[in-house]
This record gives sequence, C-alpha cells and structure tokens, in this order.
Amino acid sequence: MDIHEETIPIDNPDHVRTLFGPQDQFLRLIRDAVGAEIVFRGDELRIQGDADNIQHARAVIAELYEIIQKCGELLPADVHRVLGHESDGSPDAVADAAVDIFERAQQIKALSSGQAEYIRAIRENDLVFCAGPAGSGKTYLAVAMGLQWLRTERVRKIVLVRPAVEAGERLGYLPGDMMAKVNPYLRPLLDALSDMVTFEQVKRYMDNDVIEIVPMAFMRGRTLNETFIILDEGQNTTITQMKMFLTRMGTESKIVVTGDTTQSDLPMHTPSGLTDAVQRLSNIDGVATVRLTGQDIVRHRLVREIVKAYDDDTKPRRSGKQR
Repeated sequence: MDIHEETIPIDNPDHVRTLFGPQDQFLRLIRDAVGAEIVFRGDELRIQGDADNIQHARAVIAELYEIIQKCGELLPADVHRVLGHESDGSPDAVADAAVDIFERAQQIKALSSGQAEYIRAIRENDLVFCAGPAGSGKTYLAVAMGLQWLRTERVRKIVLVRPAVEAGERLGYLPGDMMAKVNPYLRPLLDALSDMVTFEQVKRYMDNDVIEIVPMAFMRGRTLNETFIILDEGQNTTITQMKMFLTRMGTESKIVVTGDTTQSDLPMHTPSGLTDAVQRLSNIDGVATVRLTGQDIVRHRLVREIVKAYDDDTKPRRSGKQR
C-alpha cells in the first residue's frame, strides 16, 4: 500500500483543539474511523495514509469544521454522526435520549436509535433485558442510567452483578480475597463507572456500600430494595441462576440485564438464562426487551465489520467427526 501525505492549512488553532476534543478523544475516533494518521504541525493538519483514506479524512474534517464554525463547539454526538455511527432512526428521537450524571456537566447521549430506545425502556420499565453485540453500549448506558437514578435519589445504591464463567476456572481457585477474585469479571462495569465519575468518587461509593459489585453466586438469599441492579453478561447465566437473580428485586428497585446471546460461555447444550427469560417474561407489563444490532456499535470502526463477518458466516465449519 502506497503511503501518501496531504496537508490542510489551519488559520485558527482553537478550531483544531475543538476538533481533537478533550485529551484528543475525538482525534482518536476520527483516526480509527478513517484509517489515516492525522497530526497538527505548525499551521497545518497533516494526513497520512492511502489515497482513499486521505480523501475520507478530508471529507470528515471538512464536515466537522463546518459544525465548529457554525456552532462554536463540537459535541461527541456530532462526531459519531459524521463518522457514520448513527443508525437510520429519527434524529430528534435520538437527540432526546440523553442521561445526565451530574459529573463535570457530563451528559451521556444516545448515538443511535437503538440506544435511544434502550434509554427510554430503562426509564419506563422496572425490568429491562438488552441483547446486542459487543460495543453497542449495553453495559455503558445501563451504568449511566444507574448513576443518574442514584444521583437523583430515586435509588439508594447500585449493585453490579456478573456471572463468573471463564475458561473453566472457578472463583475458589483464583488467588486473593473475594474482591481480587471477582475483579477480572467485573472489570468492564468498573471501567464504565470510571469513565463517568472520578476514581476517588467510585472509591467513596464502594467504601460506603453505595456501589456494590457482586458475583452471581453471592446474590442468593438477598432482597434489594431501592436499588438499581445491573446484571452484565446475562447470557452466561443458567435458567436457575437467572430465576434466582430476578427474584432478588425488592420494592422501588430496577433491574437491567445485558448480554450477547451469540457469545455464551456456558457448557454445550446448557440453555442460556437470558434467552429463556426474554421468552418467558416479555409479555409481562413493566418488562421490556431491547435488541441492539451492528448499527448501534460505537467502538472502533472495525468492531462493526468483525461482528458482521461473524453474523454473515452461517455455514457449518465441521468436517469429519469431532473428538
């Protein structure tokens, strides 16, 4: 592949800072989406890559610059929209779906119509199942909604739950105390929290039992009142575990169950508790099911392509007898 370089003259360095975003967050998104290297040197932007990627980068930068010049700012939703992360849903419906978490004036916004539907479902129902591929915002938006409900005092605490099903290992065989054992399993939930509030705030919440992280095995026998409960990786629960978990719900509580039904780590022929629960409970008033798709993926541009490649591959790959 031939590497080319083009430059874009810049007459206002402040516009470049706005384009790149806080800690260069927007720049990283743009680089990933267009597949080109972009740097600011002197009074120009330098774009390196193949010819098609450079052309794509120039078009994206031109559109973002137009927004900056017109509005004086650049929002994350603007960047995702220009990069093509939004689905074909109503722009107004998507724009109306936002989560205020009251941290550094931060607002988490839906970036697709599927995510907007998910946020509305959590607001309007006490039990929500959300199934979708990696990178579609299932866990992130659930954590954001939990923080909003906590900070507006609609719940007293947040409980984060995840089944510990990984590579055949059991918690008891892992080193360290209980927190050290479950940390690898609950890391995605903690990462989402840390992205929204400061590490010090997360630590205070956990020290004061306002945020609690619990492996599925430790949920039995509890009743959780006024609690926002999030079960992540719900596809890795059995039917019995899911029933046990759902019946922990107390008064004034809300449960969000997330999972990707295409990535179960359960033993072969073991039915998924998430799939079963969606089938059993979807017609009950106050229960909602949201299905996100590849159009809702907002991670690296390649994640959407990877998910699509696996979804499109429906041909069996077995040859001969299995051993």
